[in-house]
Amino acid sequence: MRVEGIYLRGTSVRLPAVLPLAEAVASGACTQRVATGTGLESVAYSPDESAAEMAAKAAVGALRQSGSDPDDIELLLHADTYHQGQDLWPVASYIQRESLGNGCPAIEIRQMSNGGLAAMDLATAYLTAGENRRDALLTTADRFCEPGIDRWLTDPGTPYADGATALVLSRRGGWARLLSIALHADPDLEPLHRGDDPFTKAPFSHRVPVDFEEAKRAFIGRVGMSYAITRAHNGQQTVLKQALAEAGSELSDAAWVVLPHFGRRRLESIYYKPFGIDPARTTWEFSRTVGHLGAGDQFASLDYLMTSGLAKPGDRCVLVSVGAGYSWGCAVLEILDQPRSTHAPSTL
Repeated sequence: MRVEGIYLRGTSVRLPAVLPLAEAVASGACTQRVATGTGLESVAYSPDESAAEMAAKAAVGALRQSGSDPDDIELLLHADTYHQGQDLWPVASYIQRESLGNGCPAIEIRQMSNGGLAAMDLATAYLTAGENRRDALLTTADRFCEPGIDRWLTDPGTPYADGATALVLSRRGGWARLLSIALHADPDLEPLHRGDDPFTKAPFSHRVPVDFEEAKRAFIGRVGMSYAITRAHNGQQTVLKQALAEAGSELSDAAWVVLPHFGRRRLESIYYKPFGIDPARTTWEFSRTVGHLGAGDQFASLDYLMTSGLAKPGDRCVLVSVGAGYSWGCAVLEILDQPRSTHAPSTL
């Protein structure tokens, strides 16, 4: 949809610690093949903080940068993909309690790695639906740890990382203007992350850790590789075309294209070559030090562009996402100014 009067007012990232891939290879946790194929230098990881705790800290940071008060926040959406630290528990309410303490709706979103832009789309619609609505707080967080996840082998082309992000959307102005946002889904690809396994009564009943490659092999064995690749490319192309057209832009107009934090080979096959994207226009040099943050890649890389000073007023940025299910997202925004207050991504 074409967007009018919605701004980005604040961002923040919480990355507790960093694990170099060389160290992971030396310990035997990561294979040299995975390290070479992905091209990553390191991944963010959390020695002890839960996803929920990281999200609450990121939320406080985004509020601080935005200058928004808790009473300004009319909606909190938290996007995640994995265990948040407790069972049968409303994680969004915890983040609300720790960062806002107000009474606005606080809702969790589970759309895998497309959750961040799904939250942005929903929050945009929510803010524009009410004449006097002000701000929305979006958070993402995951801690991809054993026994359920092997960050190196669960999805070998994409090392998984621990961390949280937060973003404040506003109708009251900000340092960037949201021009358009598009979402698209193709449920025919849903079995790519389910495979042939029957449904179960409890988590991790089939295998521990989760093995996405096994599910993909089962699906590809039925439909063929070309079917899956074609539909996946068409889905990403659909949202790119829609968001760019509604923003009155071409992909070549973008100073920055923010892509998922995948490994280098996966980025080349899905984005660089098919769409003619020069890696120099992406946040690869940042993402290769962080790894895949689940739903948070786009917000983390945008925060990096702004706090590093790489993104300048007048720049157009295209945020691109994809999530198992299958769904895709794309948002186009224009940088208006430097953030109200700058901060470095937290690694403390």
